Amino acid sequence: MELIARLLAGDRRAVARLITLIENDGPEAQAALAALYPHTGQAHVVGVTGAPGTGKSTLVNELTQELRRQGRSVGIIAVDPTSPFTGGAILGDRIRMQELTADPGVFIRSMATRGSLGGLARATGDAIKVLDAFGKDVILVETVGVGQDEVEIAKAAQTTVVVETPGLGDDVQTLKAGVLEIADVLVVNKADLDGADRLVFALETMLAINSHPRDWQPPVVKTVAVRGRGIADLWAAIERHRAYLSTGHGRQAHEQARAQEEIEAILRHELTARLLARLAPGELSALAERVACRELDPYTAARQLMERHGVTEDADER
Repeated sequence: MELIARLLAGDRRAVARLITLIENDGPEAQAALAALYPHTGQAHVVGVTGAPGTGKSTLVNELTQELRRQGRSVGIIAVDPTSPFTGGAILGDRIRMQELTADPGVFIRSMATRGSLGGLARATGDAIKVLDAFGKDVILVETVGVGQDEVEIAKAAQTTVVVETPGLGDDVQTLKAGVLEIADVLVVNKADLDGADRLVFALETMLAINSHPRDWQPPVVKTVAVRGRGIADLWAAIERHRAYLSTGHGRQAHEQARAQEEIEAILRHELTARLLARLAPGELSALAERVACRELDPYTAARQLMERHGVTEDADER
C-alpha cells in the first residue's frame, strides 16, 4: 500500500497517519503492520516507567538529547493519561519536549491509554513497530507509571528503566509494586535531594537479597535530569544491558517471550471482539440487568453467552 512505501521512504506524515490508523483500529492497520513487520527488529526499545513526580519526562528529554549528540535517531512514545469518556490523550506531544520537535532525527507521539489495563495502550506495541520500521535507532516508551503499567512496559520493551526519586515515601515501597522484578536499570533521579544516597543503598540492598532468575544484575544509576547530570551514565547502563541481551540466547529468548505475550494479547482481543459481535441487540444488557439484580452471577452470565454462541467446554478441551 502507498502508506507503507511512503513510510519506508522516510515520510514522517505517513508515520503519523499509520499510528492514527492503529489507534483507531482501522481496517487497514493490520494489513499495514503485516507489511511492515519484515522491516522491524533493528531498534532498541527502552521503557521508562516509575511513579508520577519522579521526573520521567525530563529524563526522557535529556536522554534523547544525549542520543542525538551521538548521532542516533530516536522515537518517543509517551503513553499519557486519558479520560475514559473521550479516549484522547490530554498531555500533548509537544508540551513537555518542545525543543526536540524541530529535530528531524526525533519523532514524538502521545498515545492515549483508553482505559486499558495497566494504562499501556494495546496500540503502543504496534506504534513501536512503526517507528522501528521507520528506522529509529532507539525507541523510548514513557508510561504514566500507575497500576499495572510497570508490568505492561516490561512486556513491550527490551530494556526497562524504572525511575525512583527520594522523598516520595517509604524507600521499600518499590517492592510493593514488584518493580525489582521487571527493572533492568534502576534510576534514582533528583539525586541532589536529601535522602538520595539512602534510597540508592536501599535499592542496592533489595537487589542483593532479591533472587534473580537471570544473570543480569540491574545497576542503580544516580541522575539529576534537570541539570543533565548522570545521563551519559544511564545510557551506558542501557547499552550494557543491550550487550547482555545479545550474548548467547538472551535476545532470542526475550524476543520469543515477547512474541508469545503479544500473540496471546491479540487472541484475547480478537476472540472477545468476535464474540461480542455475535450478540443480539440487548442480549448483553439483559444479562447485565439480571447480574445487577443478583439473579445471576457474572461467571454464569459469561458462560451462558459463550455456550449460546458456540464457545463450549467441549471446544476448550479440544
